[in-house]
Amino acid sequence: MSEQLSLQDWLPKEQGPWALDFEAWPQAQAQRWRAVLAVSSSSGRKMLLGEREADAMLLQSVEARLQSPVRWLRCDAAAVTHWLGAGEADFRALSDVEEAVVEADSSGDALELSALAMSEQASPVVRLLNATLYDALQDGASDVHIECTLRGAVIRFRVDGVMSMVRTVEGAAVAEQLVSRLKVMSELDIGERRLPQDGRFKLKVQGREVDFRLSIMPSVFGEDAVVRVLDRARIEQTGGSLTLDALGFQADERAAIRAQARQPHGMLLVTGPTGSGKTTTLYATLAEIHTGSDKIITIEDPVEYQLAGVVQIPVNEKKGLTFSRGLRSILRHDPDRVMVGEIRDPETAQIAVQAALTGHLVFSTVHANNAFDVIGRFMHMGLDLYNVVSALNAVLAQRLVRLTCKHCARPYSPDAVTLTRYGLKEGEHQFLRGEGCGHCRGTGYKGRRAVAELLKLDDGLRDLIAARAPMSQIKEAARARGMKPLRVMTLQAVCRGETTFEELERVTLDE
Repeated sequence: MSEQLSLQDWLPKEQGPWALDFEAWPQAQAQRWRAVLAVSSSSGRKMLLGEREADAMLLQSVEARLQSPVRWLRCDAAAVTHWLGAGEADFRALSDVEEAVVEADSSGDALELSALAMSEQASPVVRLLNATLYDALQDGASDVHIECTLRGAVIRFRVDGVMSMVRTVEGAAVAEQLVSRLKVMSELDIGERRLPQDGRFKLKVQGREVDFRLSIMPSVFGEDAVVRVLDRARIEQTGGSLTLDALGFQADERAAIRAQARQPHGMLLVTGPTGSGKTTTLYATLAEIHTGSDKIITIEDPVEYQLAGVVQIPVNEKKGLTFSRGLRSILRHDPDRVMVGEIRDPETAQIAVQAALTGHLVFSTVHANNAFDVIGRFMHMGLDLYNVVSALNAVLAQRLVRLTCKHCARPYSPDAVTLTRYGLKEGEHQFLRGEGCGHCRGTGYKGRRAVAELLKLDDGLRDLIAARAPMSQIKEAARARGMKPLRVMTLQAVCRGETTFEELERVTLDE
């Protein structure tokens, strides 16, 4: 029999606790069981504080997993949710009852990542790494950072663009084995520790494949590793529809992007730092304009999202298939629209510009801070400036801002200094700020959306750029034509209560 108990009344008296999630257990397929596992400091007896009643089969399974009797105590569901959300980043990777195991897949082309019981023969290092990757997927992390220190390593996740520490690893040997395990999974040279290495691997999670890109970099205390998580399911979480509406663009921004995407030829570039959603925006744009009457070909590194009816080519530099070589072949296949995953070298840039000048509509991404810096990037690549501005239709510069958590958002009044700095008046807008809850893991933010500035080129702007006019003059002319800078667009989101002044300062530059 379970009894009702207050989570806050019990937890401070005991040691622990750890998280326990039964979602993937065969005995609990029909519903999601969430509970807190704690160990009594006096008797060592294990107790489960759950949000609902447990049936006999589930209790038997838990006791078999933990190899000891378990007492089930029913708690308030909101209290359990809040506690798990506030503490999960710290205790997930430490949990002995919710760890992941990587096993060889029967097909031999991918590994299986599951939340089933850990094999007794599995290495502790393998268990730690698999649990870390599993937790990264559960948290929606875009990157996993393993940073070596003098006495071990620090594991950090980047969630919604912000870094947070997950746990520390004691022992330099263990840290070295973690990196070596990643190298083995990516088929890299485990004996090479003085040069950077890049690789990739795949895992199967709940029947779907997740791609991971690995970058190894030598450091003072060993080798640091960064794993980029490319989870297609994260893009599909909007119900299977990938549209500009789902990405959070405002109505006027969506209309302008769609107009540029339907041009007969030219080039549309999306720019921003790593992780700002550039490729996802291009996917959404292609998905909206694809009607089956045009031939669309993409070349990407890697293919992050599969679009029905679109020919998608993955870059394979080991086999000699680079962006530039693949783009040359694409142009011989009579495409109407071409997407290049990234313009990163002069040769690719030159071919893309020529394609845009010869009747193709080219979509691509470029790493730059804002829409105007893209012009400078092409100039540094040695391209003819007149050809660049003739081919270029528009440049979209974007960022991803964290949204205020809807569950814990509360109105607040900024101080007079803040309002004056941004040219706002007291009482003119209602500002919201998240206080932190279980839904947002105590951060006050839940989810992200895109903010963007769109630079549309006309003959006047092309003449100014080709004449190498001062950048201040070019910016002034663009704003006179209705262009709104990133900082202005983000400030408008703050005034609507969607995000905060802190996010405004984090993602935009005060020019």
